[in-house]
Amino acid sequence: MQSFQRRRILVVDDCQLNVALLEAALEAEGYDVDTAKNGSIALAKIEASPPDLVLSDVIMPEMDGYELTRCIRQNKKLPFIPILLITGSEQMSSMQELDIGFDDFIRKPINLDRLLARIQACWR
Repeated sequence: MQSFQRRRILVVDDCQLNVALLEAALEAEGYDVDTAKNGSIALAKIEASPPDLVLSDVIMPEMDGYELTRCIRQNKKLPFIPILLITGSEQMSSMQELDIGFDDFIRKPINLDRLLARIQACWR
């Protein structure tokens, strides 16, 4: 493992299998991983202890990834947190990106090398 401060990533997804796969892959790369099964739980965790990055599915019950992103960006008490959305959709509107404020997105099925590159790009 490289000598760097371990960054903490919050993985948000209502599919437990996706969470487990992402958690295992990211921990193998040296990241500390916290998880949440929906946007409401994620928001509470973020407010209690902001992670270094939020990796969130777009489609979830209760609070989707777009609404979670809006809540994070509108909360002036939170520091800036890079947000990377995961989507199965073929269409991601650039207007949504501008209005909502996420930093990047990746499509399903997730290519791990591409995901890791996008995570690193969020901190540059």
